[in-house]
Amino acid sequence: MSTSKGPTLPRFAILVAGGSGTRMGADRPKQFMELLGEPVLLHTLRRFTESVLQVQQCVVVLPANQFTTWHQLCAQHGISIPHTVVAGGVTRWASVRNGLKFLSEPTEGIVAVHDGVRPLASTTIIENTYAAAAEHGAAIAAVAPKDSVRGLSKEGSYAMDRSRLRLVQTPQCFELNLLRRAYELPELPTFTDDASVVEDLHTIHLVAGDYSNIKITTPEDLVLAEALMRARQTAD
Repeated sequence: MSTSKGPTLPRFAILVAGGSGTRMGADRPKQFMELLGEPVLLHTLRRFTESVLQVQQCVVVLPANQFTTWHQLCAQHGISIPHTVVAGGVTRWASVRNGLKFLSEPTEGIVAVHDGVRPLASTTIIENTYAAAAEHGAAIAAVAPKDSVRGLSKEGSYAMDRSRLRLVQTPQCFELNLLRRAYELPELPTFTDDASVVEDLHTIHLVAGDYSNIKITTPEDLVLAEALMRARQTAD
């Protein structure tokens, strides 16, 4: 990864953290659960504020009723990382749109949208996705499926060619005004991520992701994330 010249376009990040913790069976939202003694969301925030990435502004999108908890956690853990907290919406689409609205001043740049509970995205993946979006307009991290995949039909199921399939991750990076135009369109049920919002306007470029870039959704994910993070610390 080369960053010697730095990014040619300003970089921004929107971290979406709207989970309730229901599937975790926890007493708190999953973004606030502890991962090696610190909130998951703090680990994610650190990934995007590493100086080598040169992200100018980081927006954290949370449900309004979680603001107080996040501010308390920031004070408890001495978090001084510059970021802005914005209220989310009813859906992920609405939450991203609210975060995007906050970035009303920049006239150009590349914006990354990332899951707040995906704390293991490496600097390399983030840098590569920003750089690819600067070149292609829209780029997302993705990995090939490891398992065989089957589709469903009325008759049962059928084999699918997994070499033609990819599992989508975040970050997903876009030219700022392209993402703005996409989010001016009405929300559709088919919008499952930002790439699905943008793809009618622009081709989506794929960047090699990482199997360790997991999204923490279940208790097993948290155990795996801790093991992966400890392994990274040992390697460093």
